[in-house]
Amino acid sequence: MAVAKKTSKLDKDELYQWEGADRNGKKIKGEIRGRSVNIVKAELRRQGISANKVRKKPKDLFASLNKQKIKAKDIAIFSRQLATMMSSGVPLVQALDIVAKGNENVSMQSLINAVRLDIEGGSTLSGALKKHPLYFDDLFCNLVEAGEQGGILESLLQKIASYKEKTESIKGKIKKALTYPAAIVIVAFIITAVLLIKVVPQFEAMFQSFGGDLPAFTQMVVNMSEFFQENWVFIFAGIIGTVVGFIQAYKRSRPFKQGFDKAMLSIPIIGVILHKASIARFARTLSTMFAAGVPLVDAMEAVAGATGNVVYSNAVMKIREEVSTGQQLQFSMKQAGVFPHMVIQMVAIGEESGSLDSMLSKVADFYEEEVDNAVDSLSSLIEPLIMVILGILVGGLIIAMYLPIFKMSSMM
Repeated sequence: MAVAKKTSKLDKDELYQWEGADRNGKKIKGEIRGRSVNIVKAELRRQGISANKVRKKPKDLFASLNKQKIKAKDIAIFSRQLATMMSSGVPLVQALDIVAKGNENVSMQSLINAVRLDIEGGSTLSGALKKHPLYFDDLFCNLVEAGEQGGILESLLQKIASYKEKTESIKGKIKKALTYPAAIVIVAFIITAVLLIKVVPQFEAMFQSFGGDLPAFTQMVVNMSEFFQENWVFIFAGIIGTVVGFIQAYKRSRPFKQGFDKAMLSIPIIGVILHKASIARFARTLSTMFAAGVPLVDAMEAVAGATGNVVYSNAVMKIREEVSTGQQLQFSMKQAGVFPHMVIQMVAIGEESGSLDSMLSKVADFYEEEVDNAVDSLSSLIEPLIMVILGILVGGLIIAMYLPIFKMSSMM
């Protein structure tokens, strides 16, 4: 059975089912993407197919559950695979076809095929990528465009792949540093809630049969248990509402986001990691764009968005304004007040020697290693801390429950 497929502009095109006959009169059917029935029929005629039935394919109710999301890691892998293919001499269209067929993520396959079909239609690679800004940001597209214009697309694809891999690596380390403490708090809260709601009431019923006054510590735990039993729905709803409200405020309110990012930089240990991560992203992004021949002023806007923190983003935009007036990068960075002396000196050496991209790459390597070591140290510090926190919570509740029993034993 022949199947005609046309995939373009994932967010706008619909999938249609068709039935018809080919040039030899043989009955065939298949699926095709298009914006409307008329456009689909025109495309089928171009392929030599006489369609007698075209209808929109019914949507699968479970499609959204089965559909795989396209993650930043998928884009990084795509960049490396495409760079490897092209550096081996494989033509661009054929390379995209091979990468698409070898990808297990169906959504990623559709995205790559959409890019391939746009290129087959006469578009440049950068032009095809710009149609999907959700997956390919300005930095990615600008570097690809610079490679196409300079005739060094294979080389720049390698740089993009290395950049994506390193930035995703450092993002993963930051997530690890932030999610580990959060996970501890969540686990500790759940364990405490379960003990207060399910376990303590069993002891409370037994205490009531003893008569007499309970020890102060035990009475406090019993009161907490009663409060949790009566209000656990409101407590959990309040926590969920607070988390959702915080996320929405962080996404929608720039002053809130700026205040939170600034506060995070002030937290002991975590703040140091975030500082180093932002500097590493700044240096890696600027090094990659400068090496690609992107003018410094034009590169700074993309660099600001890549730092991952509003404080550094604002500082980079201020640096951009000063550099655009003719001031040297090193002086602008010094006035920003967020970059260490060592980074400024490395930039100064790079500007004076004409090897700014190389110096920035070394800065990025240094701070990426610093982030890696800091996250490992934090993990080593938190592991015993977990045992202490859980031991205090669980042990404290157990002691509170057995204090009345010890008291009765001493009285007897």
